[in-house]
Amino acid sequence: MTLLGNSVRRVFATSVVAAALTFSPVLTAIAEALTLNGAGATFPAPLYERYFSEYSRANPPMRVNYQAIGSGGGIRQMIEGTIDFGGSDAAMTDAQMAQVSRGVILVPTAGGAVSIVYNLPGVNNLRLSRAVYPDIFSGRITRWNDPRIAADNPGVNLPDLPIRTAVRADGSGTTFIFSNHLSAISPYFRGRIGSGTAPSWTTNPLQGRGNAGVAAQVARTRGAIGYVEYAYAKQNNLQAALLQNRANEFVAPSLASTEKALATLNFPENFRVFVDDPADGYPIAGLTWVMVYRQYETAEQADAVKKLVRWMLTEGQSINNTLDYTRVPPAVAQRAIEVVNSTVSSR
Repeated sequence: MTLLGNSVRRVFATSVVAAALTFSPVLTAIAEALTLNGAGATFPAPLYERYFSEYSRANPPMRVNYQAIGSGGGIRQMIEGTIDFGGSDAAMTDAQMAQVSRGVILVPTAGGAVSIVYNLPGVNNLRLSRAVYPDIFSGRITRWNDPRIAADNPGVNLPDLPIRTAVRADGSGTTFIFSNHLSAISPYFRGRIGSGTAPSWTTNPLQGRGNAGVAAQVARTRGAIGYVEYAYAKQNNLQAALLQNRANEFVAPSLASTEKALATLNFPENFRVFVDDPADGYPIAGLTWVMVYRQYETAEQADAVKKLVRWMLTEGQSINNTLDYTRVPPAVAQRAIEVVNSTVSSR
């Protein structure tokens, strides 16, 4: 999918009927199509692909394009003003929002989990405690038969293999959700690696672009372990670890366990909320947002964005669970619609 430099383009199809060898009036039929172009997070990419396909089909001649280039790319292009809307799993900071000359609104669209996937033939249902998985990704545990991993997996024949971590090569909201959680539960990880869309990994990890790139690195490397968005892991039958949560339960990633983790979130006025270490459910979970401008070049663009947001937060929400994403609470969705309707305008 090609991202147009001009964020919204109008396409005119003109047919001219003229009598041969005469100067009869030109009859013109104009077919007008409005296209919105967005880019950003890969975390919700399967959901957004479905959203925009169904929305465009139900609202011709409207078209919505979305490039999954990573949350960092979506934020950067919003700041540069080269897209109509962005996607990010790392809510923009105040400093980033201040760089958007047309203003920006964060609109929550879904929640989801990040799975830790691994390549250990013969090892199923790997269990990793809260003390162990941050130490794997910060390099303090380097072999699969380490006694600390073995203690979580009694009776499992863990191989004497080096651990190869695999991480995102691109600025990623999935990485933000992952590293934000690990920083919350491990002071060592927080001080050594830190949280962000592109933290400073110290383990000389394998790297891949997008969920597909990380999954490919794990699949081709025996002893590898990495992280990908849950729906992607499920759809591609990747082996995912069970993680210990704050309630001291080992939990597999699932829609139900993610909903439990996100159930107690309180959304502030700007809808920016972080999931550091949920009290229950699957521990590595987060939200994803669409970023829209407060001001658009034309009234048509502003109206198109309002209609798209309204659809995503009403009819579109019925798609979320079918693709293993959580829904936005109805009251929060309604409040977001009202903010967009009352704030977004044309210059």
